[in-house]
Amino acid sequence: MSRDDLVAVEPDPDNVTRCASRPDSIIARALSGKLIEMNGMPVRAGYHRRVGAPLDRSATWPYEDGEPGRFSYVRADHPTGAACEEALGALDGGHALLYPSGMGAVTTVVLTMLRPGGTIALAEGAYYGHRVLFDHLAPWGANVVEFDQTGPPPANADLIFLEAPANPLLTMPDLEAAATHPAPVICDATVATPLRLRPLEHGTDVVVHSATKILAGHDDVLAGVTVTRDPELRDRLHLTRRLAGIVASADTAWLVHRGLETLETRLARQEATASVLAERLAAHPAVTTVRYPGFSFLIAFDVADGEAAARVERAIRVIENATSLGGVRSKLEARHRWEGDRIPTGLIRLSVGLEEQETLWADVEQALAQV
Repeated sequence: MSRDDLVAVEPDPDNVTRCASRPDSIIARALSGKLIEMNGMPVRAGYHRRVGAPLDRSATWPYEDGEPGRFSYVRADHPTGAACEEALGALDGGHALLYPSGMGAVTTVVLTMLRPGGTIALAEGAYYGHRVLFDHLAPWGANVVEFDQTGPPPANADLIFLEAPANPLLTMPDLEAAATHPAPVICDATVATPLRLRPLEHGTDVVVHSATKILAGHDDVLAGVTVTRDPELRDRLHLTRRLAGIVASADTAWLVHRGLETLETRLARQEATASVLAERLAAHPAVTTVRYPGFSFLIAFDVADGEAAARVERAIRVIENATSLGGVRSKLEARHRWEGDRIPTGLIRLSVGLEEQETLWADVEQALAQV
């Protein structure tokens, strides 16, 4: 594909849309090339083909007049990634970078922002992989303590890591309390999405997403995102990403960008179904606890014990017994096998997809009858 195939969006004062706290209406504008106003400045959503984003798999690009141009080597940047990053940044209200996985994004943040010997304050009940990674980095001087994110972080924290909502316990962080702490604040907002929460507007320094989940939404790509308000911090993260080679491919970027085109529609349907299922689960006699934050697509509910949870897993017929979340197909799994004793043995995580609401409930109901 040549540059002639692309449409450059030029600044036009009449073509600016202000980002709201829940920017459902800006997705089409972010993808179509309309300008998004961030921090008072019009920011264009990059180069776009008339349908979709460009897919350029090149590893190198020729110099321009004897000097490297905007793109020269893929480990630094590439056109497909840049287009996706501008759309992601517009949604979250900052400067986005794309990575080959969510954990690649988290690793880049820690390597960039934590000094050896520093302490990470990690939200209790957050994704277990965060704690496993931070413990793995202990030989490099990373310490970690967990805290109740519904309250203030510990005073000795050098880096604060929140999750909104925590997965799988689904608690929400006190973002304002964290923002008053002198340490930098990171928030994993994978489950919330930028359509329901933009942590940068609440004092967070970096937002992290596993784009594998609801942002891409089709269980066919592995990707991660960081978004910052501070362009200098974005440049520091970019330098770590470039030097360490934690770079998403053009195909990954294209698939994430494609997923953003349907994000608003997918999330609305998944959220509406999840709300109904959460209410019905709360009334079911085999369910002891239901966790649902009141928005998004993820539910966690408890049955009597681990054996009861295993019976539910074996009994489902429509819902997939699989890990991960946020995709168009519903998934259910008992999480104790991964999380250990940090969660109840009977906790089941349900990621609600796009299937018909009554079909999903019938499957859950017949599975619970086996408990």
